[in-house]
Amino acid sequence: MKVTVIVAAHKPYAMPNDPLYLPLHVGAEGKESFGFAGDNTGENISAKNPTFCELTGLYWAWKNLDADYVGLAHYRRHFGGKGKGEPISRVLTEAEAVRLLKDKDGILPNKRKYYIENLYSHYVHTMHPEPLELTGEIIREKHPAYAEAFEGLKKRTSAHMFNMMILRKDHLDAYCTWLFSILFELEKRVDATAYDAFHARFFGRVSELLLDVWLSEQHLELAEVPVIGMEKTNWIKKGGSFLMAKFFGKKYDKSF
Repeated sequence: MKVTVIVAAHKPYAMPNDPLYLPLHVGAEGKESFGFAGDNTGENISAKNPTFCELTGLYWAWKNLDADYVGLAHYRRHFGGKGKGEPISRVLTEAEAVRLLKDKDGILPNKRKYYIENLYSHYVHTMHPEPLELTGEIIREKHPAYAEAFEGLKKRTSAHMFNMMILRKDHLDAYCTWLFSILFELEKRVDATAYDAFHARFFGRVSELLLDVWLSEQHLELAEVPVIGMEKTNWIKKGGSFLMAKFFGKKYDKSF
């Protein structure tokens, strides 16, 4: 069984020393190489990285990797394994992934839980709502079987976030075909230049909510593992920004 997980990165960063991982420079088109493989080879959408974020890496992996299972992690966030010690030592290993996938269709991060809002309201309070609302329209038009699951975002308070997944290649093919058909149509309907650089990255953020929408119709057997953060989160700043967004209409202006 061959399992390859790309690690999306836009700058040099310490990477797991394990054959499971392929560090990938996302948004490599027109940029100087820093030693990682680039998402601007083969069939790619590398130039869309300023708005599609790590999804240019997912697209590259979908179109260009030959493996039984293909996945996506981030330079700052990884799937967790059984290791101890520093965060980089606790990242899922190839041997652990193969054991988990022996009778599974894929591996996902544990669901992230929201305690104050549902998924939809959290998005519209912290980000500009138009892209998400248009996404709902597109799903109703192009993929009506998923419309009810999309509406369910207005009630659900947990999700598999971060665009992180490891899926059997045929399932990844199906997911990416579905996902990018929606996002490329969204690209036609929303002028990303109307937003500042931070909010123009809505394609990556909308897609975080779409993975579970797609999974709702798939009946896959999936394992879940913790997410290991390579950097500490400032929860005071993050919590303060959330409260400003919810009660005073101040959208997020950076990632946490």
